[in-house]
Amino acid sequence: MTNLEARDLKLAYGQLLVIDDLSLELRPGDMASIIGPNGCGKSTLLRGLARLLRPKAGVVLLDNQDIHRMGTRAVARTLAVLTQSAEGAPDLTVEELAWRGRYPHQGWMRGATRHDAETVQWAIRECRLESLRGRRLASLSGGELQRAWLAMALAQEPHVLLLDEPTSFLDYYHQLEVMDLLARLNAECGLTILMVMHDLNQVARFSRRVIALKDRRIFRDGPPTEVLTPETLREVYGVHASIFTDSLTGQLVCLPYAHSDGHRPSGNDKKS
Repeated sequence: MTNLEARDLKLAYGQLLVIDDLSLELRPGDMASIIGPNGCGKSTLLRGLARLLRPKAGVVLLDNQDIHRMGTRAVARTLAVLTQSAEGAPDLTVEELAWRGRYPHQGWMRGATRHDAETVQWAIRECRLESLRGRRLASLSGGELQRAWLAMALAQEPHVLLLDEPTSFLDYYHQLEVMDLLARLNAECGLTILMVMHDLNQVARFSRRVIALKDRRIFRDGPPTEVLTPETLREVYGVHASIFTDSLTGQLVCLPYAHSDGHRPSGNDKKS
């Protein structure tokens, strides 16, 4: 089982400090979401954990090894990451992109194996891309492209998967499709998943752990019922919210209804 841990982490862009003295342990089998307002450091934290941003101070440990002292292939055989800015050569096909997920498992003395091919086909199938396997990336919709990148990540056979807003660009049907897939991989394969998420109702439904950021640090960390509370949403997002259990699904529902400065928008509010 793979552990991912940050100890006393400081992350910055130049002189702009974004994450300050943050410690976090991602436990094997976690299905966790990072939440918080725009600009609070969610994506920056994910980049730091993924070895895409070198810390100003502190350390990120992958199986108790400094991730920045590990080789790129060694990291990629264990950890996969999908950022919002994932881009690839537009002339690649979906299947060619998925094959890139096998590169960490290959070397100059080792070509593609039957297992490589089976893993690529499995990833394409899991992401419902069979009919698009020959399509060029440039021809895909935003949602199709999102699933193509997810197929590449799955083809890596990672133990830990980091995702920055995995349902962006997707309609409701495909949002649920992707989240159901991630939940199944977590439950059946033991894949450890950490996601940056904005949709708190998706967070409540699919996450077993929620990490709320505020002021460059972790404000709350725990199960959805303990983190997604009116008090936390007021402190973190600056909104009043009603939190209740849906009678049909039994799921926690978050309904923000007013700014915490007292203004309560209504259907009668008009733009000037």
